[in-house]
Amino acid sequence: MGSWLAGNGCVPIHNLMEDAATAEIARSQVWQWVVSPKGILDDGRKVTVEMVRQMIDEELPKVKATVVAQGEDTATYDQAAVIFDKMSLTPEYPEFLTLPLYEAMD
Repeated sequence: MGSWLAGNGCVPIHNLMEDAATAEIARSQVWQWVVSPKGILDDGRKVTVEMVRQMIDEELPKVKATVVAQGEDTATYDQAAVIFDKMSLTPEYPEFLTLPLYEAMD
């Protein structure tokens, strides 16, 4: 999503080409885990809003460090994290991840 906001519609991640469809699937899965009583990890913990936000806080600096190491700018990654939170952690399922991304690009 950070790359999308920077103008790159698809990016290689771990030797795979990822795009908006991949991000849409990922955020939908996170939303489903949070709202479903069956959103339980192998260790028995329920996936919650708080858990996901903690993971975002832990993982975002790692992602940004990787982006910097590749010589790219990280300016859009904090904004992407906010949009991911909004699109993944609300009680009602928001339509289409790309809509707020397009709005943010204007």
